[in-house]
Amino acid sequence: MMAIPSPRLLAITDRRQAAQPLPDLAARLFAGGLRWLSLREKDLDESRQVALAHALVQRARPWGALVTLHGDPDLALAAGTDGVHLPEGADVAAARRRLGPGALVGLSAHDADGIRRAAAGGADYVTLSPIFPSPSKPGYGPPVGTEGLRRLAADASLPIIALGGVESGNIGECLAAGAVGVAVMGALMRTPDRLPELLKTLKGGQP
Repeated sequence: MMAIPSPRLLAITDRRQAAQPLPDLAARLFAGGLRWLSLREKDLDESRQVALAHALVQRARPWGALVTLHGDPDLALAAGTDGVHLPEGADVAAARRRLGPGALVGLSAHDADGIRRAAAGGADYVTLSPIFPSPSKPGYGPPVGTEGLRRLAADASLPIIALGGVESGNIGECLAAGAVGVAVMGALMRTPDRLPELLKTLKGGQP
C-alpha cells in the first residue's frame, strides 16, 4: 500500500469557492506546508480537467507534494497525477491495474460496507464522510459523528481520512477517534491563510 502523505491533511479543490485561480492557490498552499491536494472539478470537460490537473502537478513538484484526481483513473493517468480518488462503488482493483502499484488510490465511503469494499479492492485509504454536518456533503444521511468514526475505525483494515465539517476545533476529536488524517475543502479554498492553523492543530493531535 502507498503511504498517506505527511502531514496528513488532504485539501480538496472547489474552484467556485477558491480565493484565487487554483494553480496559484495550490502553489500558495504547497509553499505553506500542504503536501496533498486532490482536484475535484467533475463538472469540467475531460480536457480541462487534465489541463488543470497537470498545472497543479507542476506546482506540487518543487515541494515534493502529491496531487490526486477525484474521478476517472484514465484522466489521472493522462494528467500525470500521483493517483486517483474514486467515488463510492467504483472498481478499486481496476483503477489499481490501470495506474500501477506506485499510485495512491482512495475511495469515498460512508459506512462500514464502503470501507470493507475499499479494503477488499486494494485501496490505500478511504475518506469517511460526513463526520460532522457540512454543506458540501448533502444527501449522504446523518453525520457519522466521532463515536461512529471510532466504531468504524476500530474495525477498518485501511487508513481512514475524516471528511465533512472538519475544522481546527474538531481535528483532535477525529484523530482521537481513529482517523489517520483529515480532509478539508471550503476552509482552505476560501481562506488559505488558515493552513498554518490547521497544520498546527493536526500536528498537536497526532500521537
